[in-house]
Amino acid sequence: MFASGVVKLTSRCPAWWGLTALTYHYETQCLPTPASWFAHHLPVWLHRLSVVATFLIEVAVPPLFFAPTRRLRLAAFYCQVLLQVLIIITGNYNFFNLLTLVLTTSLLDDKHLAAEPGNSHCKKTPTFWLKALLILLLELTVGGLLAYGTVHYFGLEVDWEQYTVHSSTTFTFHQFSQWLKTVILPTMWLGAASLGWELLTALWRWTQVRGWLRKLWAAVQLSIFGTATVALFTISLVPYSYMEPSTHGRLWTGAHRLFGAVEHLQLANSYGLFRRMTGLGGRPEVVLEGSYDGHHWTEIEFMYKPGNVSRPPPVVVPHQPRLDWQMWFAALGPHTHSPWFTSLVLCLLQGKEPVILLIQNDVARYPFHKQPPNFVRAQRYKYWFSQPGEQGQWWRRQWVEEFFPPVSLGDPKLDMLLRQFGLQDKSPPRARSSSNILTQALHWVRRQLSPLEAPTLLWGLILTVGAIRVVQALLGHHPSGSCPAAREEKHRPAPKDSGVTPAPTNSSSSQPPQRRK
Repeated sequence: MFASGVVKLTSRCPAWWGLTALTYHYETQCLPTPASWFAHHLPVWLHRLSVVATFLIEVAVPPLFFAPTRRLRLAAFYCQVLLQVLIIITGNYNFFNLLTLVLTTSLLDDKHLAAEPGNSHCKKTPTFWLKALLILLLELTVGGLLAYGTVHYFGLEVDWEQYTVHSSTTFTFHQFSQWLKTVILPTMWLGAASLGWELLTALWRWTQVRGWLRKLWAAVQLSIFGTATVALFTISLVPYSYMEPSTHGRLWTGAHRLFGAVEHLQLANSYGLFRRMTGLGGRPEVVLEGSYDGHHWTEIEFMYKPGNVSRPPPVVVPHQPRLDWQMWFAALGPHTHSPWFTSLVLCLLQGKEPVILLIQNDVARYPFHKQPPNFVRAQRYKYWFSQPGEQGQWWRRQWVEEFFPPVSLGDPKLDMLLRQFGLQDKSPPRARSSSNILTQALHWVRRQLSPLEAPTLLWGLILTVGAIRVVQALLGHHPSGSCPAAREEKHRPAPKDSGVTPAPTNSSSSQPPQRRK
């Protein structure tokens, strides 16, 4: 997350430095949602303030993951949750945000996850009050520094007459580079210290294990997972240091050698989402068209990407429609930068059903499902969100240029492109045996589920698992002695011996209790 915020500034992108990135982002991102349309039409000052909040959450808050106080870590966690939930609502980024949310749950402790009440009845000693005061002062100091830094470095000013907040970047690229050079190495040591503390804690827990067999098994686990964790942390330092070249050069050579040895496995990578904002003059979009005679063309509509201007953007989270996603990247440059696009055109001319199913899950909606088109071409358009008040329109578009020339099977232009990209004369894939029962069963399941769109199927599975867990929680029985009454009875102190025997259980007995001798 820290790298995602830093690269937005190191890229020198005018949209990020000018705090105007979100005025373009919602309509130019890969796959917008219906909420993107409404977010796009928010006031410009709110878009600028949202960029400031993005930098705050992505750059300033992540170091609080290692904060020594619990409330600071929880504040960092909920800041990340807020950002990821807003991204999920306003953009289709498949499972990326869900994975980020899962990773941030490591900031939560068992007490917070179990919603256990604090021990408010324990005796408050002077040491307790002193510790609580120091923690409170630390938290107030951190919060004050974050607030002051945000107001100072982004020039926040409230306009009470117009009820707006003005913002602008008040620091330079050189100042940011110097700050980055100062903090990158300390953040590495901070991560190493946190990892070392966790390893020492795990080692202490291992010493408390009883029984030589269990102790041996725990030692094997600790050795394997501890070694793997240290190795992965060391490897990740190399791509992490890419953000600041001088720090990358000063990094321990052993980390460079270890990273080079396993680089082909892609265990760790540099990361930076939306380093530069694209589509500042309008969202580029490629529209495929097919024809039988080369004169009358029919647009080929995709399931998820923008095409028909009257169709609302879909919600596909957590599905990853890879072809629709790649079409967004293809539109950013010429078709020669995306060799796979030529192969897509060839498959459409050949009428290959597996490829058609990537475009339309329901084959009947594909305009050439009865017979493949004789000609295929592609046009590049610029798309913009429609203005409020335009009934039945979600988009506006304007033709820009021809993206891919009209071709047919056997066309010299198509054959030349296939040879150029090494896509011609490839041997067909080896046919796999489908005689075993497992293969036949999987094919049957796939045929039954194929009419369902992928997002519907995924959400159905998620809701089913959630419903099963809820039913299990409702029908589950507390183990013996685990209910609150049993625990209270178990831990209740026994009454002191008063020298009087308890009354007999027989209610008809009228004899007085006997004193022991």
